[in-house]
Amino acid sequence: MRIFQIDAFTNEAFKGNPAGVCLLDGAAPHARWMQSVAAEMNVSETAFVGRTGDDWSLRWFSPTIEIALCGHATLATAHALLEEGLLSRGAVARFHTMSGVLTAAETGELIELDFPAKAAQPCEPPEGLIEGLGTQPVRVSRNEFDYLVEMANEDDIRSLIPDHALLRSLPVRGVIVTSRASTSGFDFVSRFFAPGSGIDEDPVTGSAHCALAPYWAPRLGKTDFMAYQASPRGGVLRVTLAGDRVTLAGRAVTVLRGELRV
Repeated sequence: MRIFQIDAFTNEAFKGNPAGVCLLDGAAPHARWMQSVAAEMNVSETAFVGRTGDDWSLRWFSPTIEIALCGHATLATAHALLEEGLLSRGAVARFHTMSGVLTAAETGELIELDFPAKAAQPCEPPEGLIEGLGTQPVRVSRNEFDYLVEMANEDDIRSLIPDHALLRSLPVRGVIVTSRASTSGFDFVSRFFAPGSGIDEDPVTGSAHCALAPYWAPRLGKTDFMAYQASPRGGVLRVTLAGDRVTLAGRAVTVLRGELRV
């Protein structure tokens, strides 16, 4: 089976978020096998994609667990299908996933994903969250996946050195930290920590922006955003809120193409 490593939400190799993409050949393999491949790839997520009629089945695994929703590996999957000639330029790919049917389509130089909005509701910070982040937040919210923590400014986001052991104890997939952007050209910045999912810091997290778009829309008075995820690798996303859906758009670069022999 063909397998790739693709850097998503970037136009430059070794930036953005690396994802594995495995093009399944025939019947879907057992989840244990996919988990083993994801552990072998050892990037934040590896996607497994296979034909199902005119559509595609798609699952995502971190090195340790199956993931319910992943943006950057979906972008990487669409990029791989386009490069391999399995998806026509301008066509819409329909992916059947744990989070419903998601779509991807090439629009100019970008690949655009249609994802569900995952709005976060205000909540009290749980024990270990503030201590794990090491700084006092402006506001704390939570959705079905993550805590969303607003910080005072972009410098707070960039300088954050969390205690991953403490964050690992939280009963969520991960912690999104965000603030308004002071860097020109961006509306908001963020980072994403998910030690409980086997990823201390995810470089660029598409699914986190499914919460960030509905969070920032009323605060910034707009529904179209340019977002920057300020991890050491960094990544750029064009994000649009449309009712209960979020459009994520970005670019991708293939850095490795190979054959999975086991």
